[in-house]
Amino acid sequence: MKTDRLLAFSDGVLAIIITIMVLELRPPHETTIEGLLAIAPVFLSYVLSFIYLAIYWNNHHHMMHTVKRVNGAILWGNMHFLFWLSLVPFTTAWLGETGGAKWPTIVYGVSLLAAAIAYYTVSVRRGFQLPVFRNRFDWSGLPEK
Repeated sequence: MKTDRLLAFSDGVLAIIITIMVLELRPPHETTIEGLLAIAPVFLSYVLSFIYLAIYWNNHHHMMHTVKRVNGAILWGNMHFLFWLSLVPFTTAWLGETGGAKWPTIVYGVSLLAAAIAYYTVSVRRGFQLPVFRNRFDWSGLPEK
C-alpha cells in the first residue's frame, strides 16, 4: 500500500477526533464571568488534548513521509495508534467534567501513554525501512548475528 492512502485515513480520523472534542464543548448558561469560569476545567482539558493531538498529527505526517511502502506491521501499528487517539474525546470529556478527579486523570494519562507506546512501535517499524537498517535486520525485525 502507498503511504498517501494511510496518511489520508489517519488525517481523517484525527480530524473527526478533534471535531468530536469541540462538539463536546458547551457554552455557559450564565452571561457572567463566573459562568465562564465554571466551565474552565472542561475548556482546559480540551486545549490540552487539542495540543496533544496537533503534535501527534504533525509528527505522524513527517514520520510517514519517510516510509516508502506501508507493510502490515506499519498498517496495524498505525491502527493501534489511532485506536488510542480515538479514546481522547472520551477521556478528555471525563477529565474536564470531573475537574481532574483521581480516576479520570489516571485513565486520561493511561490513554495518552498507550498512544505514545503505539506511536513508538510505528516509528520503530518505519525505521527498518531506512537505508541504514535495510540490510541489518531479518524478517522478524531483530538484528542479524
